[in-house]
Amino acid sequence: MPAHEAAESFWRDWERLTAGQQRRFRQAAVKFAVDLERGMGFRPSLRVKGVRGAPDIYELTWAPDGRATFQYGHPVRRNDVHVVWRRIGTHGILRVP
Repeated sequence: MPAHEAAESFWRDWERLTAGQQRRFRQAAVKFAVDLERGMGFRPSLRVKGVRGAPDIYELTWAPDGRATFQYGHPVRRNDVHVVWRRIGTHGILRVP
């Protein structure tokens, strides 16, 4: 399983989500982790792509207006991908990803 951590900004955003939104993100995060582990790209439903104007920051779609941003960090374990979750919320988080 890929290593991950979350920035303080992610946890502040997380607290503002409803329980249903948190559940939907967790479901998407499992799919995201499986895709990372397989190393064959992300399934189209996650719509993972770079954030325009923010080099090395990516977004994941977990609901129609649910987004989470992340970047790749230095591997914690050899040959493992390390993800740093940055923000989570609506499309509006992309203004400051």
